[in-house]
Amino acid sequence: MLAHNTSESKFEGIGDFHKTQESDIPKSENGDTRQTQTRIRIRIPKEYHQEPVISHLISEYGLTVNFNAAFLGVKTLDDGWFDLELNGTSKQIETALIYLNDLDVEIWSNSNNPDEETW
Repeated sequence: MLAHNTSESKFEGIGDFHKTQESDIPKSENGDTRQTQTRIRIRIPKEYHQEPVISHLISEYGLTVNFNAAFLGVKTLDDGWFDLELNGTSKQIETALIYLNDLDVEIWSNSNNPDEETW
């Protein structure tokens, strides 16, 4: 059971992130099985609060997902924000980001230069 933290927590500002662009999505080469990672922030619209969006990243796309931060109330009517580190192959990350994009989930990347990402 999670302990309720009564101290006021602050969610890191979005200043280091930018709206994900096509160039932020890693492009995989056939047969490339090297593991890589990327850090994203996503906004989950309230209509998906009961859907296993992040669970699908793990089960359907084979990613390891690390939560760096999250902001989602139990009975909130607002959108939720998740700061995630995705670990997997470039192909896994690419297809998972396409899945999120198809759901119309807002995706933000913290890379100012996608060429410097570790994919």
